[in-house]
Amino acid sequence: MRWILIVAMLVASPVWAQEDGRIVVTGEGRITAVPDMATVRMGVTAEATDAADAMAQVSQTMIRVQGVLEAAGIAPRDIQTTALQLNPRWDNRATREGEAPRIIGYFAENGISVRVRDLTQLGDVLGAVVTDGANQFRGLTFDIADRAPLLEEARRAAVAEARAKAALYADAAGVTLGTMIELREVGVQMPTPMVAEMRMASADMAVPVAEGEMVISASVTMIFASE
Repeated sequence: MRWILIVAMLVASPVWAQEDGRIVVTGEGRITAVPDMATVRMGVTAEATDAADAMAQVSQTMIRVQGVLEAAGIAPRDIQTTALQLNPRWDNRATREGEAPRIIGYFAENGISVRVRDLTQLGDVLGAVVTDGANQFRGLTFDIADRAPLLEEARRAAVAEARAKAALYADAAGVTLGTMIELREVGVQMPTPMVAEMRMASADMAVPVAEGEMVISASVTMIFASE
């Protein structure tokens, strides 16, 4: 009977486990910056009845266009050929039975991508190349050349916001904010190069463009102990 009483007392005794409280917060940092470079996609096209003539026309015109770009201070490394093609033009009229399709001419194209690192020259460059023969615009995008410092700033801002939230919650709950237990980056959002609309009054005038702003953001989750 004595042995049974001792066992009963042990079973009835509670087992205590103390666990520190935790505060889990998220923070986001957003950095706004003005783009400092642009990429222009342009091209030269020509049509001729002879394939060699069509290609010669676009080649000669592109030489003039590249000369304008280099005179404006665009480095050769910032000019890249993106399209070079020669296609036949077929007679689309219905042919008589048994008559083979007929080539009536050729279409040639030479496209380039140009990085402009000095945006103060962008409007003048666009106007000049059109004057000298570029007859295709395929788009203009703005970007930031060196994003690393901005991303670092966004990450610091995200951590600072998370710390501030944790301190606020600890104070509101009447507890003391302890040491950080965990820091985890939730995500980073890099800006997508912005497409700008180009408007041109005439070929001998600078093209008006506006670069606007871009946003780089980072978000983190932080876990703190509370006492």
